[in-house]
Amino acid sequence: MSRRVPLLALIGPGLLVAATGVGAGDLATASIAGSHLGVAVLWAVVLGAGLKFVLTEGLTRWQLTTGQTLLQGVVRHLGRPAAWLFLAYLVIWSVAVGRALASACGVTTYALLPLFESPDTGKLVFGAVHSVLGVVLVLFGGYRLFERVMRVSILLMFITVVVTAALLRPDLGSLMAGLVPSIPAVPGGLVWSVALLGGVGGTVTLLCYGYWIREEGREDPAALSLCRIDLAAGYVATAVFGLAMVVVGSTVEIEGGGAGLLVDLGNRLESSLGASMRWLFLIGAWGAVMSSLLGVWQSVPYLFSDLWGMLSGDSSESPAAVDTSCLPYRGFLVFLALSSIAGLLSSFVQIQKIYAVLGALFIPMLALVLLILNSREDLVGEDYSNGLTTRLVLAATLVLFLSFGIMEFGPWG
Repeated sequence: MSRRVPLLALIGPGLLVAATGVGAGDLATASIAGSHLGVAVLWAVVLGAGLKFVLTEGLTRWQLTTGQTLLQGVVRHLGRPAAWLFLAYLVIWSVAVGRALASACGVTTYALLPLFESPDTGKLVFGAVHSVLGVVLVLFGGYRLFERVMRVSILLMFITVVVTAALLRPDLGSLMAGLVPSIPAVPGGLVWSVALLGGVGGTVTLLCYGYWIREEGREDPAALSLCRIDLAAGYVATAVFGLAMVVVGSTVEIEGGGAGLLVDLGNRLESSLGASMRWLFLIGAWGAVMSSLLGVWQSVPYLFSDLWGMLSGDSSESPAAVDTSCLPYRGFLVFLALSSIAGLLSSFVQIQKIYAVLGALFIPMLALVLLILNSREDLVGEDYSNGLTTRLVLAATLVLFLSFGIMEFGPWG
């Protein structure tokens, strides 16, 4: 008799990529957009989740049909300079995101447990504790413990934020109207709409899905259907979570940004729903940022390990890509933790600016790579190459996000 596999085990990697992609910045983007534009931009959350599904399905299709991670495919077919460029990006991204996640964990934990007189001291201490805790869980718990802890965090963030949104009793008619694509005719309407498209669901963490499915033993095209179901579940959860954050943000006037914004949002909700709902929302926010930190700590060293194996002269299909006991993996994990703690002591204004520019370019560059590699039937086979619809979606994503990057960071941005 075959052993029944629990549903959560089947869709686990999809939920992991969804939870890892929802960080403090994503929560802030959705809530600020809701505050400025109301629920008229709900469609952008749904469309954005759909675009991330197409991108992640594309890199999954590449990996399962070729046996190579997408990074390995880029190096083999686009050249080693691409690997060096991505390595530079990865280091900058990791420093900036690590600092942001540790800070977010510190701020939200201090809001729940104000054990120190100074909020800055609370952020520093709790942020450092979370950073070290992430290292301990990854090093000594392995993938399975990581997966279990992530499930608890996902449950916390999903239930609490969705329940908070439901208790605010948004108008059903307005919600339905907000799912129809339109750009609100208010200052910042276009910018916030496009920001929502890319702001919920992650950027570089999309690449980590390929390593998680390797941990699950999915290594050939026969697993593609399961991966598509898995990803659909993950991005549906991402969309629902993003919709809830827009609804929550639409009910209050928001100032500021980052993790401090989430705490301020919780305080403002207290006046509408009571002190217990403030706690409920902050617990959900903590679950969101903690799951994102843990997901980044566990998965991003895979990317560095993969790149290190190729750039150091090892085979492009080096097993180090999934070997969590190797020195490159563990070394980069420690680097993540130490740089995030050091970042708690400084403003990191310039590094955040550089990260914002690179982040605006990552999604279109991923779309371009998938458009090139997955359209080659000699590499992925006729049955698994990009169809016309996929090519159009990838091309539209490329144009849309490049245009947004130019508008946001160009000389007139």
